[in-house]
Amino acid sequence: MGVVSSPAARLRALALLVLAVAIGVGAAVLLRGSDALPEALGGADTTTLRPGAEPGEGFDPLAYDDARRTEYEERAAAGLAHVLFTKSPGGAVATAERVNGFRPLVEAAALAGEVDPDLLEAIVFLESAGRPDAQAGNDLEGAVGLTQILAETGQNLLGMQIDVARSEALTRGIRRGKKVKEREAERRMVDERFDPAKALAATVRYLEFARGELDDRDDMAVVSYHMGVGNLKTVLGRFDADEKTTYTELFFTVSPLTKPEAYAKLAALGDDSSTYLWRVRAAERIMREWRGDPAALARGARLQTSKNSAEELLHPPGETERFAAPEDLAEARAAGTVQPLDAAQLGGWGLRIDPQMGELAPKIGRTRQLYRGLRPEALAALRYIGTGVQEISGAKRPLRLTSTVRDERYQRLLTRENIEATRNFSLHTTGFTFDVLRRYESKAQAQAFQFLLDRLTALNLIAWVREPAAIHVTVAGDAARLLRGP
Repeated sequence: MGVVSSPAARLRALALLVLAVAIGVGAAVLLRGSDALPEALGGADTTTLRPGAEPGEGFDPLAYDDARRTEYEERAAAGLAHVLFTKSPGGAVATAERVNGFRPLVEAAALAGEVDPDLLEAIVFLESAGRPDAQAGNDLEGAVGLTQILAETGQNLLGMQIDVARSEALTRGIRRGKKVKEREAERRMVDERFDPAKALAATVRYLEFARGELDDRDDMAVVSYHMGVGNLKTVLGRFDADEKTTYTELFFTVSPLTKPEAYAKLAALGDDSSTYLWRVRAAERIMREWRGDPAALARGARLQTSKNSAEELLHPPGETERFAAPEDLAEARAAGTVQPLDAAQLGGWGLRIDPQMGELAPKIGRTRQLYRGLRPEALAALRYIGTGVQEISGAKRPLRLTSTVRDERYQRLLTRENIEATRNFSLHTTGFTFDVLRRYESKAQAQAFQFLLDRLTALNLIAWVREPAAIHVTVAGDAARLLRGP
């Protein structure tokens, strides 16, 4: 890169580098710290890892390969589903029931426009949670109705009858509770966005329009529903996409290093635009389960909402080994199930052990070292994150690792010392979880860390939550395989 001459330019340049990881190119991880990971992570690999590397130029375990397309799509839908469970009014199960009530209208509208009814239904789930009177804000110029259509889009593109002034007056009357049914009926006439059948028909018209503008591509049409056709065309043009380019390929390959112009546009649109397709797919999955396996959906909903992240979905309490006592943890270390942390190795990855880690160990007759370890899968993700943050941000000060594995006896002791420690199932007792102190050398280091967290979440490799003092990260059980590459 050339010389960056101003603070604003430096910040923009940093953001471009950061999302090299966030858009799935892998980040410049593992470039520092040449120590080999344990054999469980693939053993010593001397191939240089380079983001977006072409064959023969290096190795990037998260580089997009079309052979992995289905897996990456499924991971993205799963990894980004958490918000649908936590933000849907009444929860995902109640929302699915509401949305299902519109199924006859959905099928009729979809059939008229040759749109997949499951897709249209998922848009309803995501946009309004099945509430035909949903509003994005107080201003009815904004997104309104079952499929959240903007007034301008509805009027100028979709041919809808929308009288915003009259609609707002009727809405005020409805909120006052006066002649509600009459006013609602009139509002559906003067503002067709509040009419479920007409809103669905308009959304189908939009998808038909978008397909015509986007090489008859269903996936791109869905992306454009949030991003806009014009913005998506700009991204595709800068990506040098052709009619065979899938959104999956674009999402998981675009980067400031390989496609800087495309990245700059995509990053400027925000996370909601770039991840919209995956959240629609997550809604489709929820509706399938609601109809086909409601018990599984209810169980998934419980696991999704039991903590502030999806960590219990990655490791359900009744199915995940946890360490009950110090003796169990010591046995796991001896067997290699838990790998001890090595300070020198971590230093090469841009990490260091907080001196206080394991500080309660002497109270139960153990050394602090017993509580300084992780399962190989978590160690792989930690290496990826630490080295990636170091490479992207250029930070000299390492991230501080404050907590790793515990046993249940240690956890009980901790709850008496720390009000933030959970008295319920702690993922720390499984060895898949670590905490990183929220204290950074610079904004650049914080941004790099944030983008790495977001990208690994989109691949369903981690679940994380921001706690008062630390970022709490839980790693999926199959993370080592994906980070090792196919």
